[in-house]
Amino acid sequence: MIKHVIPYLASLILFLIVTGISIGLAQSLPVGTTALEDNYRRDQLLGKLDSSISFSVRPLNNKALSKSNIYASDSTFSSNNRDTGNDLHLELLPINWQHQVTSGYPYGWNDGSMIPNVGYQTQLSVGIYAEYKFLSIQLRPEFVYAQNQYYLGFDGKTKPSWDVWYSYYNNIDMPEHFGDGSYTKLFPGQSSIRVNYGALSAGLSTENIWWGPGIRNSLLMSNTAPGFLHATLNTTRPIRTNIGSFEGQFIAGKLNGSGLAPTKQGIANHYDEYYVPKPDTWRYISGLTMAWQPKWLPGLSVGFAQSFIVNRSDQGSGIADYLSLPFIGYTSHYNEEDREDTGTDEQLRKRDAYVSFFGRWVMPKGNAEIYVEYGRNDLPWDNRDFVVEMENSRAYTVGFRKLLPFNRARQEFWQIGLEATQTEKSRTLQVREGNTWYIHPVVRHGYTHRGQLLGAGIGPGSNVQAVYVSWLRGVKQIGIQAERLVHLNDFYYSASQDIRGNWVDLGFSALTEWDYKHFVFNAKVHYAHSYNYQYEVIPHPDQAQDPDKYWWSFTPADKNQFQLSIGAMYRF
Repeated sequence: MIKHVIPYLASLILFLIVTGISIGLAQSLPVGTTALEDNYRRDQLLGKLDSSISFSVRPLNNKALSKSNIYASDSTFSSNNRDTGNDLHLELLPINWQHQVTSGYPYGWNDGSMIPNVGYQTQLSVGIYAEYKFLSIQLRPEFVYAQNQYYLGFDGKTKPSWDVWYSYYNNIDMPEHFGDGSYTKLFPGQSSIRVNYGALSAGLSTENIWWGPGIRNSLLMSNTAPGFLHATLNTTRPIRTNIGSFEGQFIAGKLNGSGLAPTKQGIANHYDEYYVPKPDTWRYISGLTMAWQPKWLPGLSVGFAQSFIVNRSDQGSGIADYLSLPFIGYTSHYNEEDREDTGTDEQLRKRDAYVSFFGRWVMPKGNAEIYVEYGRNDLPWDNRDFVVEMENSRAYTVGFRKLLPFNRARQEFWQIGLEATQTEKSRTLQVREGNTWYIHPVVRHGYTHRGQLLGAGIGPGSNVQAVYVSWLRGVKQIGIQAERLVHLNDFYYSASQDIRGNWVDLGFSALTEWDYKHFVFNAKVHYAHSYNYQYEVIPHPDQAQDPDKYWWSFTPADKNQFQLSIGAMYRF
C-alpha cells in the first residue's frame, strides 16, 4: 500500500515546492467534507448563515455560503492562499487522508470512493482549483487502497434460499467482495470543469451529489458511491424572486458496473447455477431536483427530486428519453396492447425511475431543524392513485436536531439528534407487487455505480434508526451515537417464514472532530453486535420433536463487528 501512496504524496509536495505559493478563491465544498460541511449546517441553526440555503442541493460553494475561503468555516486559521490581482485565480485544495480498519464484516456508507471492506483501507485526496473569468476547473482525484480481506457472506443452507437470494442480487450490482486480494484504484474524484454566470453553473463533473435534507441518508443521491461522470446545470446560490428563493440541479450522466459477481463463485453448495451475469453495458442517468423557500415562511424549504436510469442499449431517442423533466410526455417505445399487458410507462420504457418530495424547517430561534423526505420507486398511474395509495413502493427519511446552549461565553453547545430511514417494502406488497428500492429486473445493475448505491447507503429493503448526542464548539465535536440497522428485510420475508431470523445490527459509536490551525482531525470508533448475521439461526436439536417447547431455544448465529476510522485534513 505504501508504495502506491508515497509517489502520490511526493508529487504533491514537489508541486508545492515548485509553485511556492497558492493563490486564489474558494469553490465547491465536496459532499461529506470532514467536520466543515456539517458545521455550516449547524451555523444555520444558530442564525449565523443564510436560512434560504436548503442544504438539499449539494455540493455547496462559496457563493451560497458567502465565504471567500470555504474551508475556513470558523476563521480559526489564516489561509496562505492569496489573489494574483488579475482575472486568474488558483488554489491548492486541502489534503484529506482517511483511514479505516474494519473487522468481522463491512460497515459504513457516505464514504465515496471507499469500498465495503474488511481489513485496512485508506483514501487520499488532494488537488487544485483554477478560475479564469467565467471558467473554472477543479482537479481533485481520489486514491483508494483496501486490504479487501475475505469474510463469510451469505451462506444459505438450502437451494431455495439461494434461488431467492439470487433473485435479488442478480438485479443489483452490489457485490459482497470487490474481487480477490487487495483493491487499488485512482478515481477522478471531486473534479469538474464549469462555465459560471451569476447564480448558474454548467459543465462536466465527477463530483459526488447529495439531494434531499437528510444528514445520514438520502433516497436519490448521496456520496455512498464514487462520483460519476455527468453534465450538470445547477444554481450556485439561492435565486431570489418575488415568491421566494429557488435552488436546483439538472444532471445527465454515465453509470458503470463493477464487473463482479454478487458473491464468490465456485464455493460448494452456493448454487452458482442461479447466477445470471449482468449485461456488459453502461447506463444512462438523468435527474432533476428543485428546492423552494417561500418568501412568507422563512426557514421552511420544500422540494422534489426525480431520476431515472436506463441501459444504454434500451434507450430511446426522444427528448424524454434523455431529460428527466416534469410535464414532458413520453415517447412511444411500445404499443397500446403491450401497455395493457405489462404495466406502467416506466416498465415499458425499460427504465428504473425514482421520485421524492422533501421538506426542511430551520428554526434559528429554537436552534433546531426538522426534515423529511418521502420517495417512490413505482410511479403512480395518475394523481388519484398517488393520493389514494401513498404507501405503495414508498421509502422515507425523517430527522430532527436541536442545539442546547452549554456555555454561551465560549460558544459551546450540546447537540441532540435522531434520524430514521426505511427502504423496506410497505404492506401494500400483499396486493400490489413492486420492486425493492434500488433493485430492478430490466436495468439489472440497479441504482448503483461501480458496485455501490447512489441513494441511501443502508441498502435496498432495509431500515435504520439512529440517535446521537455531542458537545460542540465551532468545528470541534465530541459525541456518541447509537443505531439499529435492519438488513434487507425484503429478501428475508421472501425467503423465510421463520420469525426469529431477521438480520439486525445494534451499533454504538464514539467520535470526535477537532481543528487546530490548518488541520482538521477526525476519529470514530464503532462497535456493532449483529443479531442473526446473514439471517441465520441454529435451531435446537430437539425442535423438530417438540417445536412449542424448543422454538425459542435456538443458538444465536450472531457476530461482532468493530471499525476504527481516523483521518486528517490540511487546509492551505
